[in-house]
Amino acid sequence: MQVSVLLLLAVWTHGGDSVCWLHSSVQLPELAQDGDLNIGGIFSFRTGQNYFVNTFQNVPEFRKCNNFNFREFKFAQTMIFAINEINRDPHILPNITLGWRIYDNCGTMDILRAGMALVSGVRQEIQYGNCTKRETVQAILGHSGSTPTIGLAQVVGRFNIPVISHFATCACLTNRKMYPTFYRTIPSDYYQSTAMAKLIKRFGWTWIGVIAVNNYYGLSGVASFVQSAQEYEICIEYSEAFSSSDPPELLQKIVKVIKHATSRVILAFMSHREIKMLAAELYKQNITGLQWVGSEAWITDYSLTDSEGYSLLIGSLGFVVSKTHIPGLEDHLRSLHPSQFPNSQFAKDFWESVFDCALVNSSNARRKPCTGKESLQNVDIDFTDVSELRFENNVYKSMYAVAHALDDLFKCEEGKGPFANRSCADKKNIEPSQVLHYLDNVDFITREGQRVFFDSNGDSPARYELVNLQITDKGALEAVTVGVFDASFPESQQFIMNNKSLIWGNNSMLTPVSVCSSSCDPGAYKVLTKGRPVCCYDCISCPAGEITNQTDALQCLKCPAEFWSNLKQDTCVPKLVEFLSYTELLGHLLVLFALMGWFLTLMNALIFYCHKETPLVRANNCELSFLLLFSLSLCFLCSLTFIGRPSEWSCMLRHTAFGITFVLCISCVLGKTIVVLMAFRATLPGSNVMKWFGPLEQRLSVFGATFIQVLICILWLTIDPPFPNRNMLYYKDTIILECNVGSPIGYWAVLGYIGLLALLCFVLAFFARKLPDNFNEAKFITFSMLIFCAVWITFIPAYVSSPGKFTVAVEIFAILSSSYGLLFCIFMPKVFIILFQPDKNTKKHIMGKTQNSIRY
Repeated sequence: MQVSVLLLLAVWTHGGDSVCWLHSSVQLPELAQDGDLNIGGIFSFRTGQNYFVNTFQNVPEFRKCNNFNFREFKFAQTMIFAINEINRDPHILPNITLGWRIYDNCGTMDILRAGMALVSGVRQEIQYGNCTKRETVQAILGHSGSTPTIGLAQVVGRFNIPVISHFATCACLTNRKMYPTFYRTIPSDYYQSTAMAKLIKRFGWTWIGVIAVNNYYGLSGVASFVQSAQEYEICIEYSEAFSSSDPPELLQKIVKVIKHATSRVILAFMSHREIKMLAAELYKQNITGLQWVGSEAWITDYSLTDSEGYSLLIGSLGFVVSKTHIPGLEDHLRSLHPSQFPNSQFAKDFWESVFDCALVNSSNARRKPCTGKESLQNVDIDFTDVSELRFENNVYKSMYAVAHALDDLFKCEEGKGPFANRSCADKKNIEPSQVLHYLDNVDFITREGQRVFFDSNGDSPARYELVNLQITDKGALEAVTVGVFDASFPESQQFIMNNKSLIWGNNSMLTPVSVCSSSCDPGAYKVLTKGRPVCCYDCISCPAGEITNQTDALQCLKCPAEFWSNLKQDTCVPKLVEFLSYTELLGHLLVLFALMGWFLTLMNALIFYCHKETPLVRANNCELSFLLLFSLSLCFLCSLTFIGRPSEWSCMLRHTAFGITFVLCISCVLGKTIVVLMAFRATLPGSNVMKWFGPLEQRLSVFGATFIQVLICILWLTIDPPFPNRNMLYYKDTIILECNVGSPIGYWAVLGYIGLLALLCFVLAFFARKLPDNFNEAKFITFSMLIFCAVWITFIPAYVSSPGKFTVAVEIFAILSSSYGLLFCIFMPKVFIILFQPDKNTKKHIMGKTQNSIRY
């Protein structure tokens, strides 16, 4: 920024004498006291000016400042208090007195004018021949605003004079190339923006509005916040800026934007002037329910209660510098009297405003005259309140930083100095750049234990207190500390909140919600919509078998192979293990039918044994009948091996036991069928076939047929035996415990051999079904084989199509059905005759029309 500076002094040489005079009237310091070394200060005791356009055709006139800003006056008094304290301290700058020159300005141009006055050291009266006397200050404290400080630091920086601010937080001032002489005892907005982003993220506010003052402070603060907000996935619905001097229509437009916005949280990067205007307009339009997050420029300014809509700001949150206690400051403030500053018009105006009276020679004739006994000792106003010294402490530290720098400069020993040839500064003619060097290396601890130093950018350590604006019983606003932020701590420990209860916007106790889209609960993931901010998304449930176990997940996680998602899709749980168990109803029923069949088989065997000498039992091959009943009992019992959790031994046992017992059973039936056929063939004249199929041959045939199945099973178990398998392909959410048959050839060889014997038996029985006899057993064998074949033919498609444990149930059902078919068809008719029709259990009846007896 280029600034033209008008020289206020003119030098006219006449007759060899130097003559100096003021070119025009100049602005004089509001508060001044000479010392061996002088420190400048620029504060705005008044705020606001009447609107005026400079034409630059004439020398700009001083514009009158309006309103009172007692806080700025308090800053100035803190500076004076610190200087007086330093002057009394024998350990800092001994034998050297510091003076002050403090200007009261409220406009940027006036502040620049004051800065140039401090640089040039202009006095109102300059004696002839004394134009070369230096009046330049060693450092300038101020200003409170970032925008005025930017101009001041650029202009004053050209003269290498340090500018130390207690309140200018704009991150842009960190630029050491543009502001090489700027220092501050308040952290940069870069850290405040980071702290705000962490605060907003902590409460889950991802959809907010931003309003800033339209100057360097507001726009730079918002820019820093936007950068931090992106890191924490915070979206900004709208961003507006205005200043107190803008037309009312702009403020109306911003209020309309707020009214129609969906976000409920507003970040306000502005001064107390703008927030008052905005709150008043929102109050007029009855726009409530907003949660404010404020910058340090207004969050602790208790003059907010002067605003019509200050009630809307109750519950606001914001970061401010830490408060502290400055011993003796309260006594200094309460001892203030206009007589101490006879040339200060503001001191007089301040006194008249506080006590509502008029001092002598006052132009305010409407007030009663002051009695002279007025005192601030018993007056409780913001000016005398030292309970929360925050920015005043920054002024205090700024002054001590300058004092320590000058003290180090004066204590420099020749030959050990930091300048060329290890020289020290000329203590009678101190160069501003030399003061800058010592300021760069300032590092001390205040009496309250606070460390003061500046980094390479002239910034101070970043430590804030999080405050919550709450209303007191007296109706005043109070900034309650509810947390801290310290940038020197590790990332995870920088922001800490205490256990104090918060008051939210509009004095509510409920935490406000400000999101574009509600968070996706575990079990769902976010799907971004093209053209919308990242905070606006849809929540889609995870597919089956996938989960999300955190909020706002971007994608689902697939469960491991043996796990599946629960109903909420937020946890992988072990898959349901399914097998035919003894403990379930289906298992109970199958066990019951198996044991019932086994019991009936035993009962049949017992009945046959008890009636083994009767013609019916003897005529039906007693030995093969008992062997058949034995094999049937094994068939019923082998079905039990299919129930329960599959194991290596049970898998091998169930298939081999089934195959062998059924072959034994069919072999016995086949033997009985052949015996029937041979018996009737033996009745023909000259036939002697029975000698080829006697009892020994019958036993050998049964043993031989069964032995073949045993060999097949041995080969099967040797080459590729059945084994337990966890089938995870049939059901996605269920693990089926089953027995894998191992070698399919072995499995189907076992079944095929059983089928072959059953088919052969069926064919032979079918041919013998019409043999002449009152009790032709071949008929019953035919029926039994028909049932047997029908069961196992329908078993194949049922077995293939049955899911999970029902596959095993179908196999057990086939075993039991075929076993019951053999039992009922072959033995139940005989048992019925034995028990209920004994008259038919005679040789004569059995022989019927055939007179030949059958002998075995």
